[in-house]
Amino acid sequence: MSKKIKELQDIANILREDVLEMTSAAGSGHPTSCLSCAEIISCLFFNEMKYDIGNSNNLDNDEFILSKGHAAPILYSALSRAGAIKDDLFGLRKLGSNLEGHPVPTTSPGSRSPGFSWAKAATGSLGQGLGVGTGAAIAAKLQGREFRTYVLMGDSETAEGSVWEAFQLTSYYKLNNLCAIIDVNRLGQRGETMLGWNVSEYEKRIQSSGWETKVIDGHNVKKILKALKKARKSEKPFAIIAKTVKGKGVSFLENKEGWHGKTLSREELGKALKEIKNTQMPQINIIKPNEIKFEFKKGEIAETNYVLEEEISTREAYGKALGKLCMTSNRVIAVDAEVSNSTFSEEVKKVKENQFIEAFIAEQNMVGICLGLSKKGFKVYGSTFAAFLSRAHDQIRMSALSSGDFTLCGSHCGVSIGEDGASQMGLEDIGMFRSLPNSIVFYPSDAVSTEKIVNLYSELKGIKYIRTTRGKTKVIYKNEEKFEVGDFKVLKEGRKDKVVLIGSGITLHECLKAYDKLKKNKIESAVIDLYCIKPFNSEKFIYFVKKHGKKIVISEDHYKEGGIGEMLCSALVNSGMKVESLYVKEIPHSGKSEELLERYGIDFKAIMKAAVKLLKR
Repeated sequence: MSKKIKELQDIANILREDVLEMTSAAGSGHPTSCLSCAEIISCLFFNEMKYDIGNSNNLDNDEFILSKGHAAPILYSALSRAGAIKDDLFGLRKLGSNLEGHPVPTTSPGSRSPGFSWAKAATGSLGQGLGVGTGAAIAAKLQGREFRTYVLMGDSETAEGSVWEAFQLTSYYKLNNLCAIIDVNRLGQRGETMLGWNVSEYEKRIQSSGWETKVIDGHNVKKILKALKKARKSEKPFAIIAKTVKGKGVSFLENKEGWHGKTLSREELGKALKEIKNTQMPQINIIKPNEIKFEFKKGEIAETNYVLEEEISTREAYGKALGKLCMTSNRVIAVDAEVSNSTFSEEVKKVKENQFIEAFIAEQNMVGICLGLSKKGFKVYGSTFAAFLSRAHDQIRMSALSSGDFTLCGSHCGVSIGEDGASQMGLEDIGMFRSLPNSIVFYPSDAVSTEKIVNLYSELKGIKYIRTTRGKTKVIYKNEEKFEVGDFKVLKEGRKDKVVLIGSGITLHECLKAYDKLKKNKIESAVIDLYCIKPFNSEKFIYFVKKHGKKIVISEDHYKEGGIGEMLCSALVNSGMKVESLYVKEIPHSGKSEELLERYGIDFKAIMKAAVKLLKR
């Protein structure tokens, strides 16, 4: 046995000892899932990967994504033994410790936990790591960097469809800088996995997606090193299918059911540690990566140039704005789920083809790619129909936990899309994005506001959402108009206003129609464009409404639950305001846009009726 192989095997056993002691002290965790990948982690962190132990944010570091996030303790142990972190390993799972039960990256300002900067993506919700790794690997290609991305996956998570979305797209883009390692330890949470130890079936399925593969004994250090070397030379993305034993190294845990997520008692721990060969940590030199010079360029954004009363859909304005933004900087990337001719993100392809990424009809993977790219410094705009983003809700949720910094655009929202019917109508999306921590939600009503918001989002941090409309709407703002986070616009007001009409997107135009009709009937009203749904400046809003009748009609092209009306009502508790909230109350049908706005009670007629009713109260 060579010295290197012996040292890496010794480190694997040291990691096993750490994991058993950490999880036993914590009283919770997944030690057996860690034990099965000890040799893999040892070979990666102490031989294969190049990274700067003093700087987790070095953009040239090889990236490691622990997709099987429940094995977090062995990641913490490896980084501690490498000298990359100083955290007390026995702080595992304790309040205030960076070492949470599953890895969570550095969190937003004001968070109770500072986060774990060596994890670029929060993991633990399985089946997402390979998508994030795809984004990181694409980023390396775009920046001309040499770093490689390694994704350690569990065998159970390969049942997730998002995994196969990623497998297919990585080969399409020939990402030979990406290596997936599957820890095939046979046992999931409640028993055997779908394929068990049938490693040849894993290989066949992955090869069919265009990957090069290698099946190995996942506890044989020599074979792991050989497979990693082969991966570096491959012209394709490379998958190492490692047959392992859950609980490896402790006889009473090895390949035993019923131990997933369970820790050892003090007596069991003593017995286990006696079985693991005790050794000293060898001196290992972690190689720093080569520094690659790459600069993001930035130029002046072209002026907004729309004509008042011109009719143009906000989805088209989104695409045009994104095209302009891409012209100013190579930092801006558009990602689309194969509907770019409807979301109009195809405008980017026309001006900067290399800044457009086609994710195809795979929304979950698209969001993972957005996260991976954003972690490498890109300003990413992902787009698809608003309804289809609900498929990727978990990826969006985990991106928020990852302190993700990218924008998603949902087009074709609400019943106003017309004849395509309910399956295409985004009616839940506002609630979905409002519920995310630190998210920002905008719903523009015309081309000018859309363009201004696209530009504004390029300067803001966090998960940002733009809701765009299919049908054309009139330009109502001058090109020099400014839009800010947390604000709203007053479009109509007078000294004798009796009611305030509030709309967002398509319903703002219905509010303006209602305003004109009410005025003819000698009913004075104010009109507000609630273009920013989250955050919401309730104090400024209440001050305005109190001066303009203390009565509100809100109309939205969305279901009640999680929508704008619920948001407003919660903000107005004990304010003395009277509110009539109009929203889509049932599953909608196909029809023309105008017909559907009327049928579901959110058009100008319904707004007028609600206003008159409110004034009688």
